[in-house]
Order: sequence, then structure tokens, then C-alpha cells
Amino acid sequence: MPKQVWIIASVLTAVIVLSLLGLSSWMRGRELEQARAELEQAKAEWQQAASNADAEANALKEKLAGSQARIDELQKEKDFVLKSHQSLEEEMRGALESKDVTISQLQGKLTVNILDRVLFDSGEADVKPDGEAVLRKVAGVLAQHPNLKLHVIGHTDNVPIKAAARNRFPSNWELSTARATAAVRFLTEKAGVDPRRMGAVGYGEFRPDADNATPEGRARNRRIAITVLSEELAGADSAPTTPTNAPSSPAGPAATTNAAPDPRSAVTPADVNPSKPK
Repeated sequence: MPKQVWIIASVLTAVIVLSLLGLSSWMRGRELEQARAELEQAKAEWQQAASNADAEANALKEKLAGSQARIDELQKEKDFVLKSHQSLEEEMRGALESKDVTISQLQGKLTVNILDRVLFDSGEADVKPDGEAVLRKVAGVLAQHPNLKLHVIGHTDNVPIKAAARNRFPSNWELSTARATAAVRFLTEKAGVDPRRMGAVGYGEFRPDADNATPEGRARNRRIAITVLSEELAGADSAPTTPTNAPSSPAGPAATTNAAPDPRSAVTPADVNPSKPK
């Protein structure tokens, strides 16, 4: 009897051990399958991430290539504008520069300064024949550069208007504005410059170029300045605009302009006829 019990116990023990080993093997198999599934998922996620990274890298490369192309385009435009301005300055100097006509270049703006004695008689705003010849030369050069805008600016010295002329020009503002507008009208009506490119401004005595204390300084201050601007520098104020029904200023024709306003300036649009001396 004890021997049979021992045999039964041994068999049961073996069965239990085998069962435990089988369970352990099954659990290890499940863990292995889970680990393999996790590995496959990790591989898929890595491949997706790599694919996304490649797509992002390609998109970034395309964006960088587009940015570089735009930079190259802008650089070419800048070089063209610079070359055009240099060419314009050389043409202006060759055609115009003299003791009475000077050319200056500052902050991208080319300015032709013409002393008043070339353009006008003293206290008058009618362009003289010598002045017409100079303005025709200006127009001839500008015809080669049709995209540039012009601000024609009248300046005076600080000597008050003579009493006999104050019915026509109450102050130097009116005289400087009338002269600027006279130059604009000649350039547009007689010399063929597109009026949409033009603006007329009068600064009177308030933008001196030299000391008004000397005759020489006053002579330098009595001038017409023709400032040449690119479309970018001219800004939105140089573009044609839709007329409005706004009432006229009490100041009359010296009230509006295509050019940027100045609190001390009297201004006139290019298409308004100034008061002519009588």
C-alpha cells in the first residue's frame, strides 16, 4: 500500500510539474508574441516617423530653394535699379551740370538743382527761354527712364515779396509754388513728360541750401529742385487716385499735391494752372 501511494504521489507530482512547465512555456510564448508585436509596431512607427521626417525635410528644402530664388530675384532687381540710377545720374551730369545746375544723390534720391536765374526773371514765375532749354534736357533724359517719379520743388530766399508784387504772390510760399508748378506744366505740356509722374511743391524760404545772410547764399537758395524717385521711394502718394468731391481749400491752388506734404509748405498739383504775373 505505501508503495502504491508513493507511485501515485510521484505521478501527481510529475503531472503538476509538467503542467507548470507547460503553463510557463505558454506564458513565455504569449510574452514573446507580445514583444514581437510591440517590435513590429515600433518598427512601423519608426518608418512612419522617418517618412514624415523625409517629407518635412523635402518640404523645407523646397521652401529654402524658393526663398533663395526670391533672394536672387530681389538682388537682381536691386542691381538693376542701382545700375539704372547710376546711369541716370551720369546722363544728368553729362547733359545738365554747370555752375547754375548741380546734381546730388542722397538716400536713393537724385536731385537736379537749378538756380532761379536760369529759369525765371526776378520775382516772376514764367519760364524763360534758357530755362525751357534746361527743362527740355531734363525731359529728354527722363524719357529713357519712364518708371521714375518726379517731385518739382520751389525754393526762395528769405527776402520778402516786394509790395508791388504781393497781389500776385502774397508770400514766398506762393512764389515758390507758382514756379514749381510752372516748371511742371512746361515739362508735361511742352516737353512730353507724363503728368502722372509729376508732383509740385513750394517750400518758400524754409528749406535753405545756404546762409541767407550773404548775396551768394541767397542766390543758391533761390532754386528749383527736381527730385527723381523710384516708384518704391515715391510711395502711394505718387500713384493716380480717384478724384473726390472735397471742397477746395481757402488757400486756393496752393493746397494739394502729389508729393508728401510739409507743414510749412504751400503746394500745388501738377494739373492746376498757377496765378500768372500780370
